[in-house]
Amino acid sequence: MKKSITVIPGDGIGPEVTQQTVRVLDAVALRYEHEFEYTYCLMGAIAIDQTGSPLPVETIDACLGSDAILFGAIGDPKYDNDPSAKVRPEQGLLGLRKALQLYANIRPVTTYPAVQHLSPLKDAQTNGVDFIIFRELTGGIYFGHKNLSEDGTLASDECVYTRAEIERIAHPAFKLAQQRRKKLTLVDKANVLETSRLWRKVVKEVALQYPDVTIDFLFVDNAAMQIILNPKQFDVVLTENMFGDILSDEASVISGSLGLLPSASIGNGTALFEPIHGSYPQAAGKDIANPIGSILSAAMLLEHLGMTTEATAVRQAVEWALENNFVTKDIDPVNFYFTSTIGELIADHISNKFPQALHKDNIELRKSTII
Repeated sequence: MKKSITVIPGDGIGPEVTQQTVRVLDAVALRYEHEFEYTYCLMGAIAIDQTGSPLPVETIDACLGSDAILFGAIGDPKYDNDPSAKVRPEQGLLGLRKALQLYANIRPVTTYPAVQHLSPLKDAQTNGVDFIIFRELTGGIYFGHKNLSEDGTLASDECVYTRAEIERIAHPAFKLAQQRRKKLTLVDKANVLETSRLWRKVVKEVALQYPDVTIDFLFVDNAAMQIILNPKQFDVVLTENMFGDILSDEASVISGSLGLLPSASIGNGTALFEPIHGSYPQAAGKDIANPIGSILSAAMLLEHLGMTTEATAVRQAVEWALENNFVTKDIDPVNFYFTSTIGELIADHISNKFPQALHKDNIELRKSTII
């Protein structure tokens, strides 16, 4: 199978983790006889520096013409520390979401026994956690009309949702729940907000088309508490833009490291896949960033392209690496492996290059060659 993938390395550690993910995709292509054609594009701070725009037209065109997009990270301190900057890296990602009509962000939240000790929660709470947050991505308060009075003493942000916007994300969320444990939780603030009352009304109506899925409702403040108290209760969590932004960041710490979690953004255009972490500029160029979130994003990309066996192989390789303590500095500050080593190890596992008996002493920090 031949597929075209637009690769946007982005800023900070983005290029490093993305490079290892491409290495893993190449191993998948070789093992399963696929052909992945990569087109590399600019977005974010690096795009501003080189073109003056956070999202060059060439990047949009490449994304529109590809089968999937692999994205690294976005952001740079020189913009983060200057709130007055009118051209910002984040505008690139927002612009791309709009251009591709990516209305749903999907974030799996999974724990791994090998790194469970890093979670701020107790093992009893985190063992077996496996849920997915479906966040609406292009509506709500982030995109509503904004106003600041002339004297600077009054500000407002409008939150607007339509029935159509809610329906188009509710259907894929219910369909995913059907493939999992058949439970969907809508998170809203229907006791206070009119937009939330519309969400609840529409989702209840959509639920009638999925009678095999159990639906329940949580106010967002209670949901924030329940994610900490009992995260295992969740299967698919559906919510609006701002609530999803906050809750998905809260849930991301359950696994023990931001570097472990992937995400996908889907909609009417080409789907985009990226790790949830930021650009982490302090680690850029040091070969210490965790590439697993990006590699697992590639697993979601493969699944999206109908390559479920290949996606499973990637996830199994990641689990193998974690179980054997092949981890980066964020997970083990003392006995760690470099970004490039982790990428090579996972790629080699997919390629079946390892003998049954694994001798860690023969794996050097920057090499995965097993003697």
